[in-house]
Amino acid sequence: MPENELDPHSLLANGDIEIEMRMPYSSNATFLVRVTHEQHSHRAIYKPLRGERPLWDFAPGLHRREVAAYRLAVAMGYDFVPITIMRDGPYGEGSVQLLVDADFEQHYFTLFESRPDLHDQFRDIAVFDILANNTDRKSGHVLIDQRGHVYGIDHGLCFSADFKLRTVIWEFSGEEIPTPALQAVERVVASLPLDISSLLEDDEITALCQRGAWMLEHRQFPVDESGQRYPWPLV
Repeated sequence: MPENELDPHSLLANGDIEIEMRMPYSSNATFLVRVTHEQHSHRAIYKPLRGERPLWDFAPGLHRREVAAYRLAVAMGYDFVPITIMRDGPYGEGSVQLLVDADFEQHYFTLFESRPDLHDQFRDIAVFDILANNTDRKSGHVLIDQRGHVYGIDHGLCFSADFKLRTVIWEFSGEEIPTPALQAVERVVASLPLDISSLLEDDEITALCQRGAWMLEHRQFPVDESGQRYPWPLV
């Protein structure tokens, strides 16, 4: 069946899921799947709850954080997180994210050096990561598709109540956060949408709003004085 972009939300929510392969090098069970509905199909990434390995600092249910991250990006007016929903699949409940047709030779490090025209988009991702408390923004989690659109993926390790930002995006440290980004933060923390808060714990919601308040007060990208707030591996 031909792949197309027609009504991707409906496709992901209502389509039949067929597993094509397990993604290599993933610490949790992550599957490349094809989702088919009527005459339409598209590849997606399926991360079931049953495939998660236990973590000491995150409760089970990383797939819910993947969905919350997508919804947070939408609430902020950003379109760099691929459409992500929660639904049942071959291995039970999980997140299903539309696959990005990316140039996998490129990632944040290569793009930052070669594409200064993308730096404003990277600033937006950095703002999002602070608010979401992303602990795993590797360089390979920043993608660019064939049209030149930038995406951020892999947001299961977000929203901890303890501040533990780990990211490769530190080039903007000390800069003023752009006003539109601060307005997006202010809009979200003033009234966190229910479809986000329903996926998080109470202390995580409180911490998210506190991070937003910090950003609105300081109005600058944070500086990693320790030099240790990087994920591993970097790519």
